[in-house]
Amino acid sequence: MSLSFQQNFKLGILGGGQLGRMLIQSGIDFNIPFSILDPDPQAPCSALAEFQTGKLTDFDTVMKFGAPCDIITIEIENVNTAALKELVKQGKKVFPQPDVIELIQDKRTQKIFYRDSGIPTAEFVLTENAEDVRRHADFLPAVNKLGREGYDGRGVQILRSEKDLANAFDAPGLLEKLIDFEKEISVIVARNEQGEVKTFPVVEMVFHPVQNLVEYLFAPAALPEAIAKEADAIARTIIDSLKMVGLLAVEMFVTKDGKVLVNEIAPRPHNSGHQTIEANITSQYEQHLRAILNWPLGDTSMVIPGAMVNLLGEPGHEGVAKYQGFEAVARLAGVHVHLYGKRFTKPFRKMGHVTIVDNDLARLREKTMFVKETLKVIAS
Repeated sequence: MSLSFQQNFKLGILGGGQLGRMLIQSGIDFNIPFSILDPDPQAPCSALAEFQTGKLTDFDTVMKFGAPCDIITIEIENVNTAALKELVKQGKKVFPQPDVIELIQDKRTQKIFYRDSGIPTAEFVLTENAEDVRRHADFLPAVNKLGREGYDGRGVQILRSEKDLANAFDAPGLLEKLIDFEKEISVIVARNEQGEVKTFPVVEMVFHPVQNLVEYLFAPAALPEAIAKEADAIARTIIDSLKMVGLLAVEMFVTKDGKVLVNEIAPRPHNSGHQTIEANITSQYEQHLRAILNWPLGDTSMVIPGAMVNLLGEPGHEGVAKYQGFEAVARLAGVHVHLYGKRFTKPFRKMGHVTIVDNDLARLREKTMFVKETLKVIAS
C-alpha cells in the first residue's frame, strides 16, 4: 500500500527557502503534513509548517530531524548526504536518493558522469587550485567553476584571456570550454519509483549579465522541433541513467550550429519551472510530490504560453523590502506576483517571481519586458 492512501505520514524537507514554500503550497491541496529544517529562523517556510532551525550539513542535526519523518526530500543540494544514507538504512525513504545528491553536489563529478554516460556536454578539464588553472592557459577562453558549494551564479566566472587568470578559484574545480551558444534552455523531468518519466516543455532562459542567474524566461522555447525533441530526450536519458526519483532540472546550451549540450543539473524544483504553477496542467511542485510519493505523474501539458521574471533585490538597496511598481504590474491581465516572504532585501537577493501568461506570444513578450522594467525591489 503506497503512502498516497494514508494521512498519517510526515514529509520532511531539508531547506526552508522559496522552493520549499511553493512545495508546501502545492502539498496543502493533498493535505500533506510537512516538517522543515533550515538554518534561518525567518526562512520563507518558517510560518507555513512544522519548522526546526538547524544546520543542513550537520550529521546529527539531519539525523534528529529525519527520525520522525517517513519521507525526506530537499530544496537545496548542500545537505549532509552521510546522514541521509544512514536514514535510508533505518527504513526512511529519501528522494532524490543520497548518492544522486552527492554526485550533483560537485560539478566535477557531474561532468565526469556526463562524459562516462555519453551525455553531450562542453569539453572540460578538472583543476585542483588556482595554480592548476594557470597551467591550463591554452584552454582559454573558458568558464572556471568551483566544484562544490556554488549556487545562484556564485562560484562561476569567465576567464577569457591570460590576464583573467589572476581571478582563478583557488579550490578544486574545473575549466569548461566557453560555448558560443544561441540559447540557454531547460527541461524539467520527473521520475517516480515505478520508473514512469514525464518532461515539461522546453523553456528558454535569459541570464543576468553579471550575476549568472536566471533573469527571465519564456515557455515554450522558440526552437526547431528537432532540437526541442533532442533536449527532451537528453533529459530523459539523464534521469533514467541516475535512476533518480523526484524532479530534475536539466540546463542546456543550444549552440549556433544546432548542437545541444548539457550545462548543469539540479535534483529539485528549479527557477526554470516557476511558470508551471500558472501555465501548465501540473506544476513542477505537484510533480515533485507525485514523484517522491510514487503517485502517477501529472499531465505536464502547457495550458497557455508563459513567462517568468525573477524579482531580485535592486543594486544599492539593503533593508526592509518595498515593491515599487506593484500596482502597475498587478493591473495587467495574466500577471501573477509570487512573493517569497523575505522581509529584508539586499542586492540581487531572490525576493519573488512574476508569472505572465498570454496566448499571444508577441503580447506575452511585451508584458514580460514591462514587468521586468517596472516592478523593482527596493529598501524602504
